[in-house]
Amino acid sequence: MSNEISRSGRKTYLLVDGENIDATLGLNVLGHRPNPDERPRWDRIAEFTAEVFNQPVTSLFFLNASSGQMPMPFVQALLAMNYRPIPLSGTAQEKVVDMGIQAMLEAIGEGDGDVLLASHDGDFIPQIEALLDRGHRVGLLCFREFVNAQMAALEEKGLRFYDLEDNVGAFNTILPRVRIIPIHEFNPLRYI
Repeated sequence: MSNEISRSGRKTYLLVDGENIDATLGLNVLGHRPNPDERPRWDRIAEFTAEVFNQPVTSLFFLNASSGQMPMPFVQALLAMNYRPIPLSGTAQEKVVDMGIQAMLEAIGEGDGDVLLASHDGDFIPQIEALLDRGHRVGLLCFREFVNAQMAALEEKGLRFYDLEDNVGAFNTILPRVRIIPIHEFNPLRYI
């Protein structure tokens, strides 16, 4: 990964759709609820984000708190890693995390910030497309093989993709992923 030169006065917003990352990891990659040692290292993700565009980062972690409860040990861990937890609540029919991230993407679009979004969700396509059209740099932190097809098509408009395992190094263990590997990225040591 090559660092880009910072655009003076800009910052990067790291927006984490924790529900989506957790569900994709558990259901699609592992086939079970992730154990603590199988979860992403959120501190590494924040460090990676700072390197991508070589500018200050505001890290926001969106949580569904519609039950009226917050996972306080996790919230405290996020705070210790300089994330700002955003616990949102609403009715059972409202996708509060998606709604919060959509609103945040729209607000960033009115300013000068760049975005790295940790999600696979296609619900953010209109906001991401609008950011790209306005000249914002936008990246998706994801498992590339699970990205929504319409989201993947935004690569032509400048959307960048960063694999949570391969590019970010967000995991302590090798994940049991089955995916197409470009030959120049094939690492036989992963299978030894």
